[in-house]
Amino acid sequence: MSKKANKKPRIGTEKMTLLDYIIFAVLLVLALMILIPFWNVIMISFATQKEYADNPFLMFPKEWTLDSYKALFADGTILTGYKNTIILLVIGLPLSLFLTTSMAYGLSRNKFPFKKFLFFLVLFTMIFNGGIVPLYLIMKSLHLTGTLWSVILAGSFSAFNMILMMNYFYTLPESLMESARLDGAGEWRILFSVVLPLATPIMATITLFYGVAYWNSWYDAMIFLRKADQLPLQNVLRNIIVTSTTNASNASSVDAAQASNFSMGMKMAAVFVTMVPIMCFFPMLQKHFAKGVLTGAIKT
Repeated sequence: MSKKANKKPRIGTEKMTLLDYIIFAVLLVLALMILIPFWNVIMISFATQKEYADNPFLMFPKEWTLDSYKALFADGTILTGYKNTIILLVIGLPLSLFLTTSMAYGLSRNKFPFKKFLFFLVLFTMIFNGGIVPLYLIMKSLHLTGTLWSVILAGSFSAFNMILMMNYFYTLPESLMESARLDGAGEWRILFSVVLPLATPIMATITLFYGVAYWNSWYDAMIFLRKADQLPLQNVLRNIIVTSTTNASNASSVDAAQASNFSMGMKMAAVFVTMVPIMCFFPMLQKHFAKGVLTGAIKT
């Protein structure tokens, strides 16, 4: 057999089959279904209310304006929402990672006392949930209602994330931990000096899960918080949308709708400014996401 016959084709030089074209077309349609509404939201936020009323499916506004963004940031409500959400992330994210990592490491060790019983209790919470009333009564008895701590503690631990991380720890060689113990290292030292440096994919995945959960958190805040200056960003966005819908339904004419502070452009501007930070955060962890989920979801 000649050398040419054994030579492998270069990547990208293979001819596309009919199936490849079909898959490409389907993926292109799905991508457009995501991108076009997103682009429409951005364009509406830069358009006038009159232009939106004439053409709701707006791709490029004829008259560009920043009035919606000026009205959005005028009263400082959206900035207060940003501040409260950042506080949730700064305090809640490290706390969630610590609780999840420490428990996952303990339950992944074969000699951990009452391992099976504790794992059953964690798994039980995924199947049966006490509901919001017992949680509210607990927060009330701890005098945490009306504070951001109630929102932080309510979402500080996820059984699903813990199981993902525990299964990832199972894949690490036990000989590494034994070597560290022979050198005199304790369990906490092993966790932070040996295990976590090898667990970058699952740490990035769990960080992404918790980060998105805290950023999108609104239900717990709606239950536990009462003051407007304590509301996180998603609750502020919800209030803007609800007020916008109410004002639009009460408007008796186009002029009245244009005079409303909560126009459709302002609503779309609020949606856009709440999406941008999390969209910038996601690509930084994307390269570890697939590996972390795949390895953590399969116990080897």
